[in-house]
Amino acid sequence: MPDRDPRDDPSPRERPDAAETDAERRRRRAEFLRDLAEARELRARVQPRRAKTARLRHAMRMRTFRW
Repeated sequence: MPDRDPRDDPSPRERPDAAETDAERRRRRAEFLRDLAEARELRARVQPRRAKTARLRHAMRMRTFRW
């Protein structure tokens, strides 16, 4: 059986089920963002001093941000 060339596969935008692909992409993105938030919470618990410093820095940036 010959190996298939990945370039032979149509891109997700060319497929008729593009809406399903968009839904899949949104699902994977949501999962990634959940994992990222969980990792940040874990880092804040493990390194409280660094997390406090990061919070203070963020607050300072928000106070000095010009709209």
